[in-house]
Amino acid sequence: MTDQQPDAARLDQAARDHLWMHFTRLSAYAEAPVPVIVRGDGPYIYDSNGKRYLDGLAGLFVVQTGHGRHELAEAAAKQASELAYFPLWSYGHPKAIELADRLADLTPGDLNRVFFTTGGSEAVESAWKLARSYFKRTGKPMKTKVLSRSIAYHGTSMGALSITGIPVLKQEFEPLVPGTFRVPNTNFYRRPDESMTEEQFGVWAADRIAEAIEFEGPETVAAVYLEPVQNAGGCFPPPPGYFQRVREICDRYDVLLVSDEVICAFGRLGEYFGATRFGYQPDIITVAKGLTSGYVPLGAMLASERLAEPFLDGANWFAHGITYGGHPVGSAVALANLDIFEREDLNGHVRTNSPLFRSYLERLYDLPIVGDVRGDGYFFGIELVKDKATKETFNDEESEALLRGFLSKALFDAGLYCRADDRGDPVIQLAPPLICDEGHFAEIEQILRSVLTEAWARL
Repeated sequence: MTDQQPDAARLDQAARDHLWMHFTRLSAYAEAPVPVIVRGDGPYIYDSNGKRYLDGLAGLFVVQTGHGRHELAEAAAKQASELAYFPLWSYGHPKAIELADRLADLTPGDLNRVFFTTGGSEAVESAWKLARSYFKRTGKPMKTKVLSRSIAYHGTSMGALSITGIPVLKQEFEPLVPGTFRVPNTNFYRRPDESMTEEQFGVWAADRIAEAIEFEGPETVAAVYLEPVQNAGGCFPPPPGYFQRVREICDRYDVLLVSDEVICAFGRLGEYFGATRFGYQPDIITVAKGLTSGYVPLGAMLASERLAEPFLDGANWFAHGITYGGHPVGSAVALANLDIFEREDLNGHVRTNSPLFRSYLERLYDLPIVGDVRGDGYFFGIELVKDKATKETFNDEESEALLRGFLSKALFDAGLYCRADDRGDPVIQLAPPLICDEGHFAEIEQILRSVLTEAWARL
């Protein structure tokens, strides 16, 4: 099957002349053609020349139910014909109300208050603003600071970027919003003491949060932001007991636990929420991406009844809003997306098949360049090393040549769309649509094996 586009050359030229691609070195396309993706079908995408690729990243950790779902497109069209837009500023509309009610039923605990946004960065910022506003209204106005983990990514708007723990993404935009501090992440492969068990490492990492709160003063710290499985750096799952200890620490110091699940929610870990997967109770969950499987933009901040309480009486209000938050079309698509989750039991599918996916990736341990395979659900990272015995990583120049000079293009040319990333140590990240099965896992493993073997030969 081919999907040759007669205007492929025109699209390429227009893209190079006018399209400012995100997180992209535009110089890379000064001469080379811009890859133009024109169609998706299930777990596959097709470019303007008709070539097929396995979408090993679900777009950007987004397309949970797969590409080309007519049910979701039809939900968008139907809603647009009835009520294309109306804001939630002092008004409601049926789809946002229905979606908020449905999400409240799915969240762990009493996270019953749903504040809609259009994306993840907005949800992260909304949570910080809510934390500050809540503590001001409950007599603790100095509690404004937030903690997050090293190398963690939480968004690109100025507040979310301030919470992000990746220095190279922040330097061009400083000074940022003050009052954010970093704690260690849960990269067990790079733990500070090789003799630590996972449980011991989890205690150590969680206790660094308590230490940071003490250093800053508990009366000044409002929240700690943690992903269930940290994305940047290559999929760091939590050690056993880590989140339970963090919850105890947050309770001790009256610090809000924000579970940033922009990536991890809606099936990525085999549950609607990562907090459910790992058995902890957040005060706030931030979501986006998989809420609609990416068919239209939509995000949300899910907050506990405790945090809503000060805003329920008198003249108090949460002085925050987003024009397109809870968009009628986005809400309708999200509801249809959740219908697919239920009907096809996508969470159960992920839980059943995650060990099989892991087993195919762990076959790559026989390659000298593969140091670690880690992750959970349909969300895995493969850390690349120069020496498996010592865990020696690549220097900046070597990483540049390996990831950008070879791997990114070679994997794509071989028919696999995924991410080769060096925001921490060099990794390949994989997060395919939740509909994938063993045949797709085998295809991913075969492509990775071929390309990584060539990469090692080039070193």
